[in-house]
Amino acid sequence: MKINIITLGCSKNTADSEHLAGHLRKAGFEVHFDRSRNDCDIVIVNTCGFIGDAKEESINTLLEQIGIKERGRKMRRVIAVGCLVERYRDELKAELPEVDAFYGVHQWEELVTSLKAEFRDRLEAERMQSTPKHYAYLKIAEGCNRSCSYCAIPMIRGRHKSRPIEEIVAEAKRMVADGVKELIVIAQDTTYYGIDLYGERRLGELLNRLAAESGADWIRLHYTYPSSFPDDAIDAIAHNSNICNYIDIPLQHINSRLLRSMQRGVTREETLTLLRKFRERIPDVAVRTTLIVGYPGETEKEFEELKEFVRTARFSRMGVFAYSPEEGTPAYALGDPVSDEEKQRRIDELMDIQEQISLEINEQKIGKQFSVLIDRREGEYFVGRTEYDSPEVDDEVLILPHPSLHAGHFANILVTDAMEHDLLGQVQ
Repeated sequence: MKINIITLGCSKNTADSEHLAGHLRKAGFEVHFDRSRNDCDIVIVNTCGFIGDAKEESINTLLEQIGIKERGRKMRRVIAVGCLVERYRDELKAELPEVDAFYGVHQWEELVTSLKAEFRDRLEAERMQSTPKHYAYLKIAEGCNRSCSYCAIPMIRGRHKSRPIEEIVAEAKRMVADGVKELIVIAQDTTYYGIDLYGERRLGELLNRLAAESGADWIRLHYTYPSSFPDDAIDAIAHNSNICNYIDIPLQHINSRLLRSMQRGVTREETLTLLRKFRERIPDVAVRTTLIVGYPGETEKEFEELKEFVRTARFSRMGVFAYSPEEGTPAYALGDPVSDEEKQRRIDELMDIQEQISLEINEQKIGKQFSVLIDRREGEYFVGRTEYDSPEVDDEVLILPHPSLHAGHFANILVTDAMEHDLLGQVQ
């Protein structure tokens, strides 16, 4: 029997789907990760319920798969799982009766056993990669203990629950043994890691253990949080050559009044101090962030403050989201007074500033050599990334063909030209 798993949303969902697929493959199912397939007996849609656009994509994907099923294809069952189900199960059952089963984010055992497969204590025990073989996401915790006013994740995923260090290191070793060269460390909040399990933050210790024991060429840190950022994690990045000089840290805003309303636990001054600390202690660090515009009550003056912050902070990479009111969150009571058109204007203005900064940073790399991990061949180029870029969200290096280039391998590349979001290079 063939099962197709369609994963929507963030990389944490990707990791969940891969562990689910591992259990199902172990039970003898033929498992695929391919939205374009319509020849599978069962389709499992791992949904996202984070913001409005993600919810809409999840609904549309379920409708698409229902349509394939009803047109008499081989598909017999459509199963919805994950965040959207956890949050809107009753509504989905009423609106989409054609979906055969619904399972929330804490019901992996029920899903696996419903398909007559064995559930092996923890979902992490098995894994089947959906990413290219040379990089993988390593989830170190589930849930979140933060109380950001706009975010529904704690309601969906529950409280923060760290995985034991030994278990994480063992999974990392298995992945590297299977060919993974880059481990991308993820959780809803990686900087909170360890408090629930050990009574203190242990992210620095975990990073040091992964650097020393996993065998990975690159280890990359995602989804950090600015409040109480652990110093030993900064040291771990600075002192381990196989931990990328890269920090993903969603800051959301810089105005202290809005940060208080967002319940972020930091001020403007604390944010600026943390960014200075990164750059002083980690040579050549690339900082990636995301920002929110159109939060209820964001004035034009506060938006101008955010623009000036982007100009002076000079992030290596940056994304911007429009505020999305989410039922059940503290900010929902504030309404949604900023129009969609105004939110889009603010996004465009911030991204225009960032594009110029990105171009200037990239132009500084012309004539320099970098170790590049080749992701794929695309058209006339091989496409890869430096340690300053995470897959799917950051810049890429376009390289003219050379006999030594192979997907999943490193190459020494001379940068010959630069654009806002890409570099051009050639083999040295």
